Amino acid sequence: MILPKNNRLTSEQLLEITTIVMEFDCKIQPIDGAVRTIYAIVGDERDDLMINRLEGLDYVDRIDRIQSPFKLMDRRSDLANHRLVIGNVTLGEELLVIAGQCTIDPKNPNYFIETALAVKEAGANAIRGGVWKPRTNPYSFQGDARSLEILMDASRRTGLPVVSEVMEPEHIKLALDAGVHVLQIGARNALNYSLLRQVGRAIAGRTTTVMLKRSIHNGPLSEFISAAEYIAAFGNPNVVLCPRGTTPTLDGYRNYPDESITPLLKEKTWAPVVVDPSHSVGKATYVPAAALAAVAYGADGLCIEAHVSPSHGIGDDPKQAVTPATLMEIIHRARALHAVVHATPTATRS
Repeated sequence: MILPKNNRLTSEQLLEITTIVMEFDCKIQPIDGAVRTIYAIVGDERDDLMINRLEGLDYVDRIDRIQSPFKLMDRRSDLANHRLVIGNVTLGEELLVIAGQCTIDPKNPNYFIETALAVKEAGANAIRGGVWKPRTNPYSFQGDARSLEILMDASRRTGLPVVSEVMEPEHIKLALDAGVHVLQIGARNALNYSLLRQVGRAIAGRTTTVMLKRSIHNGPLSEFISAAEYIAAFGNPNVVLCPRGTTPTLDGYRNYPDESITPLLKEKTWAPVVVDPSHSVGKATYVPAAALAAVAYGADGLCIEAHVSPSHGIGDDPKQAVTPATLMEIIHRARALHAVVHATPTATRS
């Protein structure tokens, strides 16, 4: 990781360091932050001669060597200082709450608009809404591109950013063209490396954020973080990790709740962690407790299914979505707990 003395390199300086690392079968990937650009060495950075030549350049402040399968997402990288903002929330400083319907019903758009207004009133910072939905059963509702217009209408009416899942290149283009603020990669595509690369390329140079859900199988944490690296490697480090429960399932829950991995992730990566308790437990009754458990484990945010009339929802909403009143109570309690978890310890009196 190359840190320049100035906020960013000139084109001539970038060309010079690129020429040097190419001699050692590496390449340079600029990572643009809000104030400073850092330059990742992609490839094997262990060659001392390459490092010495780079450190000898008068415009290079220092070089941090990070031999890790996810050197950009590694908590030791300079990106540890990167601050990700969604809506009016800086993750890591205050609790982010994303709420809304699992699936937007294009035949009943008013339900989604009413839900969006209600979750804003409840205190949510962003709206979730499924336009396209992966389904185990091929005959189940798969989503509808017309729902994208409903999603963005809700964003305009509430002034809140929106989160929606993409599953193929066409979805990525349509979502970005429409102005979707956060692209979600679902559990079934979490290890679809081709899609992750395509998303990374598409958001390069944008302020767009990606919320990457954990793969549905109970894989190692390094696999989860490395999947995020596929996205960040194209220059946009705005990636959020989202535990959402894994298989095998736990009797009574939809999946096996995995909010407890939050502190383990934070030991390995600087990336914010936003937990989805709704898909984790799969039943509205259990969502409040699961949400508070996630905050207790140190989550930076929650992604909760909510609906003004869950019984009239489609997709997972009838069984998973909480009402706006319940959502308001969750948010109130979760933010109070978040303040306790992140409070500065009082010095011990002698």
